[in-house]
Amino acid sequence: MSTKRPLLNALNNMMIKDVPSYGNKFFYSLGFLSMIAFMILIVTGVVMVFFGPTWWLTNNIGQYTRSIHMWATQAFVLFVILHLIIVFFTSGFKKPRRLTWAIGVTMMFIVLAETEFGYVLRGDYTSQWRGLQGADFYNGSGIGNLINALNSNQIYGIHIIVVPLTILGLLFFHYLLVRVLGIAKPYRKDKVVATVPANHKVLFMRGGVLIVLILGLAAFLPSPYIKPTTIQSVAQSDPYLMGKTLMAEFTASSDTAAYLDNIAPYTYNMSDVYVSTPYAQYVQLQNDKTNYLSVYNQQQPDIKAQQLQVVNDYFSKDVPGADKPPVNSLMRVIDSLTTMAQAGLYEPAIASEQSTGQLNGPTYVLRFLSDTGVLATKAVSLNITTDQYGMVHEGAGNAPGAWWLLPIGILDHTVLANDANGDRDAAIIFGSLMLTMLAFPFIPYVNQIPDKLQVWRLIWRQKK
Repeated sequence: MSTKRPLLNALNNMMIKDVPSYGNKFFYSLGFLSMIAFMILIVTGVVMVFFGPTWWLTNNIGQYTRSIHMWATQAFVLFVILHLIIVFFTSGFKKPRRLTWAIGVTMMFIVLAETEFGYVLRGDYTSQWRGLQGADFYNGSGIGNLINALNSNQIYGIHIIVVPLTILGLLFFHYLLVRVLGIAKPYRKDKVVATVPANHKVLFMRGGVLIVLILGLAAFLPSPYIKPTTIQSVAQSDPYLMGKTLMAEFTASSDTAAYLDNIAPYTYNMSDVYVSTPYAQYVQLQNDKTNYLSVYNQQQPDIKAQQLQVVNDYFSKDVPGADKPPVNSLMRVIDSLTTMAQAGLYEPAIASEQSTGQLNGPTYVLRFLSDTGVLATKAVSLNITTDQYGMVHEGAGNAPGAWWLLPIGILDHTVLANDANGDRDAAIIFGSLMLTMLAFPFIPYVNQIPDKLQVWRLIWRQKK
């Protein structure tokens, strides 16, 4: 008993002892509940990292853990946003709590970014599609050379180490300020409330209910799984599309080769990555060591141009023509790589290629799949494209999607509907919003808006 008492005393000293009479309401449990959800995220996240993607995708317990993680994310985002809303409407950002507000706003935007990093690591088709959308957003905002959503190794480190440690640090300082300053009392002189003891029992009961609710929702509404798309599946189902994409990479005419946002992070040599290097591996696997790419490159310029034109003409159609042209050295290369892809050897070949800066194997694979157009076609069928408010949907199952990204969908249908630089301008809008929210307590007259709205009357209302 004596060994436990110091721990209990330390925990008791950490808790807020006295609160305004309304401080025991559910509204003032939101910060605590968000912390409970975050602790669940840390525990399930550590377990998932320990056992790995195969476990959380195929093992029953792993899938359940993945679902708990998803529902804890839903709860964390919900309570962080609601907590910020309550602070806003009660003007809890006023001096001396300006720093507390700034830390809370910063944490909210970091949490929203963290959820997207998590989606990229789920290990299914959703990861592929959202990774591409995230990459376009970061490229458009000018930080694509720092954060590449297609570089799963980098995102893994950011998601499980960098951001959680940052959030823990912010939570610590945020709560320290609340512990020192206490829960904000009415700033209005005409609103006088009594101070009462904090009801810690009710607070922990609410936390317990949240835990049970998350565990139950994870069991009955599991995190959906949509089988990822592979280059092998593309080559097997549509060899012509595979060959057409290979030719587009060889001639640097693919979407990736022509990618133009506000920066150009995909400046690697398409022909080397997608044709020359994997074809060299293919030749090594064959008994016939004839390298037809070398044969093609050593021919006279006019013969090369003629062969290139023949192959380009064949792959210029949306669907293959009735007759395939006579086989030449370049067509042999494309056919060999298609066969390699059908056997499941092409994707590992490009995935193992040497990384350069932000670019690595997973980036090469996803950009190639994007160039085939298969990912976008699948997204349309699942109703998760941008013009379908796609980031809000899961695409399968009954679990909710990233509803907190609804503002992006609204922007895409209004202000950014015909904007050629939509990713850049969306980043500017959200960056401006964050700066405005951070500065809100310091803006004269504007910081009086919550008081004029008088929503605080509902929050501070006492029982008669």
